[in-house]
Amino acid sequence: MPNTEPIIRLDQFMKLTGMVCTGGQAKLVIQGGEVLLNGAVETRRKKKLKAGDEVTFDGETLVVSFEEPAA
Repeated sequence: MPNTEPIIRLDQFMKLTGMVCTGGQAKLVIQGGEVLLNGAVETRRKKKLKAGDEVTFDGETLVVSFEEPAA
């Protein structure tokens, strides 16, 4: 049975949320050790995130959520 839990890659999340402007910038800051995932340094840009994970970069922490915004 396949896992149907939604996921997003760390670099994609950072770009979509505006934490970084480009995928290239995401790659640099992640591989440079500037990003925390759930309080620990994460250097894998393709790390799969699930709902509830916390991403911290440049003093800003965002929680991963897959809910649609209210209309």
